[in-house]
Amino acid sequence: MAEVTRVPLQPIAKGSLWKFWLGMALGVLLGFGLAWFTTRPATVSVDEIVAGEGPSPQEGDAVFVEYVGTLEDGTEFDRSQPRDPSIPPEIAHLIPEGSFMELDGVVPGFREALMQMQKGGTYKVWIPSDLAYGPNPQPGSPIPPNADLTFEVTLHEFMNQEQLMQRGLEINTIMEQVIAAQSQEAAAAE
Repeated sequence: MAEVTRVPLQPIAKGSLWKFWLGMALGVLLGFGLAWFTTRPATVSVDEIVAGEGPSPQEGDAVFVEYVGTLEDGTEFDRSQPRDPSIPPEIAHLIPEGSFMELDGVVPGFREALMQMQKGGTYKVWIPSDLAYGPNPQPGSPIPPNADLTFEVTLHEFMNQEQLMQRGLEINTIMEQVIAAQSQEAAAAE
């Protein structure tokens, strides 16, 4: 039987054990940090282009926005409609610029972004696919499955449901007056 060469153990220098455990703890923390960073869920990104003022929309509010939506390759998939030129001048001041949307009726990422905006501001918004349409975009949509979306959005106005109802009543009252006046003019012309 062969004899194994013995190597005498050297005494550990003072403080080396402490440095060893500190290094181990740092390595474990870096490992956890890296794992968290690579597996964390994506969130909405909102970058301010032009500053807005005042408060932000809240859950349940309605907004009036101008927007352009694009895919990662720059393909435009949606755009807000321009203001209808046939709006009667008597009520034009009561209807804000932009397309009307209720926060409860948009994808979660767009709602989250709108709730970070201020009136009059313009923003660049990036929405990850899991907060947009995910693997199931609307049938016939130009948005492919699992597409991240980018928007440029201008928030013109927002209102809570009570303010929206009040504005609607004002518009109806004025339009009733306009129609009545037109009816009287038509009757007088006959």
